[in-house]
Amino acid sequence: MKNSSKSKSEKSRIKLLHQYYSYTGFYNFVWQAVKKALPIIIGVVVLVYVINHFFDINKALTELTEILPAWGVLSFFFVSETLLGLIPPEIFIAWAGKMYSPWFFLGLLAVLSYVGGLLAYWMGRTITKIPSVHNYLEVKMEKQLKNSRKWGGFLIVVGALLPLPFSISCIAAGIIKFPFRAVILYGSLRLLRFVIYGLVIFHAL
Repeated sequence: MKNSSKSKSEKSRIKLLHQYYSYTGFYNFVWQAVKKALPIIIGVVVLVYVINHFFDINKALTELTEILPAWGVLSFFFVSETLLGLIPPEIFIAWAGKMYSPWFFLGLLAVLSYVGGLLAYWMGRTITKIPSVHNYLEVKMEKQLKNSRKWGGFLIVVGALLPLPFSISCIAAGIIKFPFRAVILYGSLRLLRFVIYGLVIFHAL
């Protein structure tokens, strides 16, 4: 009976959550955002594929980690994670796995990625101070911004845990002026992602 009541309780919670997201327009908001972002994402993927066809990007990045000293690799990674975060962290995690103290360097990478995301947040806040951007956001994007602020935490969690650019999520959070304390809290899940990836990649090396 207890298991049955638990199951019903979980189902009712899921149903209420689904109703809430439907009522607040969350699903529609995500769909509209995906539709707008899809052409850009496809364009970037195609561009990367074409470049990679003639020039092995991953091989070049791997060689770069072998040429640069440790501080150079860490600096390069920090800049990448602060700006757009388009370079896969897995390359740097694999580099850390070959160092004399893998977990120490993995910890440095995790902290640098996390701090880079926090700096990216303030980059987003700075962007909104540009008059043309400010007017566009406040006038033409008012409804979208209002919805975005409701689900800013979801945006940060997705960027922190999933293989998506954490920096871009943080920039977006800054643009919608999502509370910085919440970004610090949700963004800390980025550290967990590095631990998980480290366990997988170090085991495979």
